[in-house]
Amino acid sequence: MITRTRLRPKEERASPLQTLVTAALDDMKAANVRVLDVRGLTDIVDTMVIASGNSDRHVRSIAERVVEKAKAAGFRPLGTEGARDGEWVLVDLQDILVHVMLPRVREFYGLERLWDGGPLQAAVVTPAVSRAAARRRRTAR
Repeated sequence: MITRTRLRPKEERASPLQTLVTAALDDMKAANVRVLDVRGLTDIVDTMVIASGNSDRHVRSIAERVVEKAKAAGFRPLGTEGARDGEWVLVDLQDILVHVMLPRVREFYGLERLWDGGPLQAAVVTPAVSRAAARRRRTAR
């Protein structure tokens, strides 16, 4: 199956919900806010917003503010995950997924590389058994 994507005109690209989310992130001083259009990559959401917070408390408060602003504007969030730990909080706003993470968690998982459609780096595969151990096994037989 081939999926074709068309770019929307500039005036249609930012939905009211997306504008609201980015404004809430800006109000709470979220760092490195990145908005990804994933319409051609998945059917579950249209947009992913990824942002960082300085501490676990900051991450939780950013996510709470996004939920508050969305509810005030009449958008009902489907759910929030990870608010207890505060390292990575996910807010599901139906057409937009908001990921708020600590910088080290964001770097570890690399969601931008995964969902941006860019080339992924291949993992380095190291042999589980060293050459010396393999030689010892061969000589023991």
